[in-house]
Amino acid sequence: DEERDSTPAIGLANALLAPGGKVTFLHVIEEVPAYAVSYLTDEYLNEVRQSLLAGLDEMAGKVMNGEGEIVTGHSGRTILEYAENRDVDLIIIASHRPGVQDYFLGSTAARVVRHANCAVHVMR
Repeated sequence: DEERDSTPAIGLANALLAPGGKVTFLHVIEEVPAYAVSYLTDEYLNEVRQSLLAGLDEMAGKVMNGEGEIVTGHSGRTILEYAENRDVDLIIIASHRPGVQDYFLGSTAARVVRHANCAVHVMR
């Protein structure tokens, strides 16, 4: 999220990284609805993906054994599945101040906190 300063999260990841551990900077791209796919070229989608990955790799370079990864899916569900499939010890996730819509729909961070099988640290 370009509106947030990632420095505190990177510092926390560095502080909590165990010897031999790995930090993955994960970005979930929401699936594009079928009605909108025809308006987006493969070239454009590839450029967006490469740009996002470059940003993730830049952040990952600030952490020992850091790497960037992009996956596609529903953000909350995909983060949880990713963590479960890779035996993740800790998820560090940013969260905004909840608004009215979050009380009805829930936020990604809230979903991850409620359903994760590992520790979750929420950054505000």
